[in-house]
Amino acid sequence: MFFKNLFFKIRNSLIAFGYKFFLKPIFFKMDPEKVHDKMIMVGSFLGHLWTMRFLTKILFGYSNESLNQNILGIDFQNPVGLAAGFDKNADLPDIIGDVGFGSIEVGSITALPCEGNPGKHLWRLPKSSALVVYYGLKNKGAKIISKKLLKFDKRNPSLEVRLSKKAFGNLVLGTSVAMTNCAKNADIYSAIEDFSEGFRAFSEIGDYMTVNISCPNTSGGMPFIEASNLDSLLTYLDTIPTSKPVFLKFSPDTERFDVKTLVEIAHKHRVHGIICSNLTKNRINEEILDKDVPNVGGISGKPVKNLTKDLISQIYQMESILPVEKRLIVVGCGGIFSAEDAYEKIKHGASLVQLITGMIYEGPQLISAINIGLTELLKKDGYKNISEAIGVYHRG
Repeated sequence: MFFKNLFFKIRNSLIAFGYKFFLKPIFFKMDPEKVHDKMIMVGSFLGHLWTMRFLTKILFGYSNESLNQNILGIDFQNPVGLAAGFDKNADLPDIIGDVGFGSIEVGSITALPCEGNPGKHLWRLPKSSALVVYYGLKNKGAKIISKKLLKFDKRNPSLEVRLSKKAFGNLVLGTSVAMTNCAKNADIYSAIEDFSEGFRAFSEIGDYMTVNISCPNTSGGMPFIEASNLDSLLTYLDTIPTSKPVFLKFSPDTERFDVKTLVEIAHKHRVHGIICSNLTKNRINEEILDKDVPNVGGISGKPVKNLTKDLISQIYQMESILPVEKRLIVVGCGGIFSAEDAYEKIKHGASLVQLITGMIYEGPQLISAINIGLTELLKKDGYKNISEAIGVYHRG
């Protein structure tokens, strides 16, 4: 393993050098939303060419059996996933596994097409290694995106195969759904019906489903972080047949008492895990080093790191007193820029991790760098598999 990892480390160092000193300076002089849109276009184009997928895997891929896990019946080749919010319209599933990710969560997707919030949607906070995001759930809607996913993998001609867990090779596909960002959903009953329509559209597409109750950028706010509203929503969603595991995505700004209540509600319904977490709206944060911070939008990146760590720890400790078969899976998302960051979340209780901002600041080689680093950290601590490290900080 030493020489294998050494080879990939040298490869990654060369790519990181090129990104840091050549590509990143160019990208960071451009509007961040335009850069994002261009990268989606390039990724979608490359994903349709097997030669480009093969080359991408040579440049960025990495695998090691110590990172393999079966979680809720799903085989994850490694614990690092692309979080929802990057691939809003499911343009990248054919290529993202070759970049090194073990999973991708597309969306968030709403029942109706959504143009998002007016004006600018994305800002960089370079001193803070963060982004300010104000898209407001911009996406093409459940009808268009579900059809795209059903015919996305042209390598598998039958519908039955496309809907299977192997439709995108070894890549695990998650679909994140949310309520449409529109005025009518200020009414909670309308919001539940809208949410349910989006959920129904993806009930059997992909490997798992995320119910995003924590987008901070919608006109209707976050009504489902209130206990009674969440209970009503999940009661409705429970009636929609699906064979997929269901996750809830929490806000990092949720108070500790509220987290306990929301987790208790989750246990009453068809929920299998919690994603910790979404963007933070709190500007009072010592990790925010930039002076000019927009008043709108949620913040990602390093300012969310400790918030998500605390949320992961709280939920994991709550779950650890339950029988194993009844415990909710915890996914750590926010502030991951290195293997050490990912490992810290895992040792605090996350079974899987997700990222976006770290890749934007460090480069696409970060994913394999994290996975290489995790194998070395596991070996150093005497673990044979990543699953052995989950929650070790809380063990007696």
